Order: sequence, then structure tokens, then C-alpha cells
Amino acid sequence: MDSNTLVSWPRMSENIEAFPLSPNKSEEVHVLAVDDSLVDRKVIERLLKVLACKVTAVDSGLRALQLLGLLDEPKIPSETNGFEGLKVDLIITDYCMPGMTGYELLKKIKESSTFKETPVVIMSSENVLPRIDRCLEEGAEDFIVKPVKLSDVKRLKDYMTTKEAKVEGRDREREGILKRKLSDTSDVSSSSPPSISSSSSPSVIDSPIRRLKMTSTD
Repeated sequence: MDSNTLVSWPRMSENIEAFPLSPNKSEEVHVLAVDDSLVDRKVIERLLKVLACKVTAVDSGLRALQLLGLLDEPKIPSETNGFEGLKVDLIITDYCMPGMTGYELLKKIKESSTFKETPVVIMSSENVLPRIDRCLEEGAEDFIVKPVKLSDVKRLKDYMTTKEAKVEGRDREREGILKRKLSDTSDVSSSSPPSISSSSSPSVIDSPIRRLKMTSTD
């Protein structure tokens, strides 16, 4: 995409019905896709819908921050209230975008208190190792080299778990750990400690020093 290309963002109020605003309306996974290329956005949207995901696609990092309510600039009260309760389970973003790169968007998301736990996946048409390392160190879950394929999206299914399922999974894991700890404690308490036989310790007469003293006395 040419860096001189102008990207226009529609007002929130004009598109407010296009976004899922309440997490109670649907339990399906909601993915926010960010890419300045219309073609790439359509590809990502189509692949994600194969996995029965709900997809919201935007054309810039600034638009994504605006949608997430993380933009520093003041917002109209009606727009702010309209996006309370927005649920996003995964954010997938292009790296090279005008205005704000995917790396800068990643940092903003990880610095926020609301979406810092939301998985973020970076896409790029360039396989640059320092760029990949920098994104992963900043907290990205994965880095996909374009063109994105269905196999890439399927690999992300582990990240696209709803928050409720994650909590249930953690609870089950904690319960399993607790059961194992209780079982280990029961095994230790039921086993008697090994007895120490008096014959195992050396007697005084067997001590080399004692034998030497007895020989000297004789």
C-alpha cells in the first residue's frame, strides 16, 4: 500500500450497528481483523468465517483503537456509551500499515487494562526475523507470513477461545492439581517412617578410638 494513500475512517455513529456490542448476544468467537488492504481483509474475513468466527474488519490501527475505546482523543458521549461491553476474543493485524504499524497497535493493546489479555496475532508479507522477534517479545501470540492460508487460521484456534471457556479450563486445571496434591499427601501420611535399628549404629566398643584406649591400658 502506498504510504501517500489517504485512508478515511467513517464516524462511529454511522456504523455502530455493524459491530457486536454485547457479549451476551452470542457466544461465538469474535475476531477483530486489522489491515489497510481491502483484498487482505476480505481474505482474512472469509478464512475466519470458515471456522464460524464473527469478524469485524477495520482498515487501520487507529480505527481499531477507536473501536476498542483505547484512543486518547476525547469521544462523543453517545459513541462511548455505545461500545460498552464490546467483546473481542482475538485481534489479528497487519504489520505494515500507514499511520500506525501493527507493532505499535500491539503495544497499545498490551498497555491497556481492558484488552491486555486478548491474544494478538501479527501478519506480514515480509519474513523479517528481527521484526518477528520484536513482536513476540512484546506479547504477540503468533506471527503469520502472508499470504494467509486456511492452515494458518486453523492454527490459531487455540487462541480463539472465549474468556468463559478459558476460565473453565483454568478451574479444571487447578482442580486436577489440587486432587494430585491431596493424593500425594495421603500417600505420604499413610506410609510409616522407616524404623532405625539399634544394631545399625556402631557400638562404643567398635569405635577405633575406644579400641586404641583399651589396648593402651592393657
